[in-house]
Amino acid sequence: MKKTVKFLSLAMAVLMLFGIMNVSAYAGEEKEYTIISPYKDVIWEGENAWGAYKGTLHSHSTYSDADESLDVMVKEYYEQDYDFLANSDHGVTGTPWNEKQPFVPLYFYQAGKTAHLTDEEFEGITSGTYPLYDGTVRGKGMTCVTGANELNNLTLTKSHVNGYFLPEGAGNGFGGMENGFELAIKFIEDKGGLSHINHPGDWLESNANPSAVSDPENVAFFADLLLKYESCLGIEVFNENNGVTGYDRILWDNLLMSVLPYGKNVIGFSNTDAHNRKNVDTSFSVFMMEENTVENIKETMQSGSFFAVTRCIRGNDLIGPEKDIDVRNQNLPYPIFTKVEVHEHNVTVEAENADKVQFIADGKAIYTAKADGEVTLELDKIDGAEDFQYVRAELFGEGGVCLTQALIIDDGSEKAVYEEDKSLSAFIEDILFLLKSTRLWTIIVEIGRLF
Repeated sequence: MKKTVKFLSLAMAVLMLFGIMNVSAYAGEEKEYTIISPYKDVIWEGENAWGAYKGTLHSHSTYSDADESLDVMVKEYYEQDYDFLANSDHGVTGTPWNEKQPFVPLYFYQAGKTAHLTDEEFEGITSGTYPLYDGTVRGKGMTCVTGANELNNLTLTKSHVNGYFLPEGAGNGFGGMENGFELAIKFIEDKGGLSHINHPGDWLESNANPSAVSDPENVAFFADLLLKYESCLGIEVFNENNGVTGYDRILWDNLLMSVLPYGKNVIGFSNTDAHNRKNVDTSFSVFMMEENTVENIKETMQSGSFFAVTRCIRGNDLIGPEKDIDVRNQNLPYPIFTKVEVHEHNVTVEAENADKVQFIADGKAIYTAKADGEVTLELDKIDGAEDFQYVRAELFGEGGVCLTQALIIDDGSEKAVYEEDKSLSAFIEDILFLLKSTRLWTIIVEIGRLF
């Protein structure tokens, strides 16, 4: 009997030792990582809390191809409680809203339809003393962001790029070239501005072919531009009602996975791209800032401490939602994060006007919860979390969808160095791409589609 007990005790000790050794070995294999949040400096509550400022950086007027004049559009944004606006007409670098914008011959048909604010209206709107439609005073101003321009205005391929903080007159009449993303991005960088790629799904025609946003060649095409030009901050993940850009949020995930290993983030922008008043309540951003100034808007664009909001989103089987959402112009409160905080390997969020929060990592939904009070994602409880490159959160509510920017997971490993491919095959591909980027080729292709 004693021998049996002794044997069992020895066996248990060996098993315990083996277990400890296994745990130790497993712990040694775990990667150490840090979650880097673009919201780390935001003060969410208290006397010094930052403001949440609603705005858009991409809008239009009859100074280019819109249906309504600049004064009408500015007043509609003001009415709908926007805190900042950058008017970015095609090939027209915006000046203050009380000035006549530059004339671009392409839009000769808009002659007699253009109008800007009076000095009195401009002062009232930027100070918040201008009355709303019902005669009440709003009490807070709307910041005028000048120097914005949607370049490549004379293209059939919709290879549009928004430039920001351009010098006065730079880019006026910029026709660009077909498929000419790089031409526009380089021009903006050379002028000292910032840029983002507009509605990439429109160029990819991904609504007809959703897999285009995950095609390695397409992802590499945009990733190369983002890596080559530091001033190109990211892409629009939401644009207007997302009618032709329903899968750009998936493209965003693919680009994050491609670009983050090189140490660069991809900022996800959300803009109305409105050409009339009915599309002012479509897609927009909420910037977290200490104060609503142009300088802070510029800094926030670069840091990513803002949220992308849309009233419309395309359903999909990859990261949802299950069904399309379209709640434009229904006066519904939009979902918004009121806190995004990181504690070691945990991400805690709070929200308003939301029913559900889901977390996305490396293009896949990893955790979903009811948006009720604080919701914490404990990454250490998620299989393979140490190998994630980023995590981001999404809110779904009656009034639409709201996204955080990517929170980067940094394991301290050395970043790759981007090198442009200068091989013979790459050179040949570039020549063929330039050929396909001529206007003649594009016109032939468009005619071919008619038959």
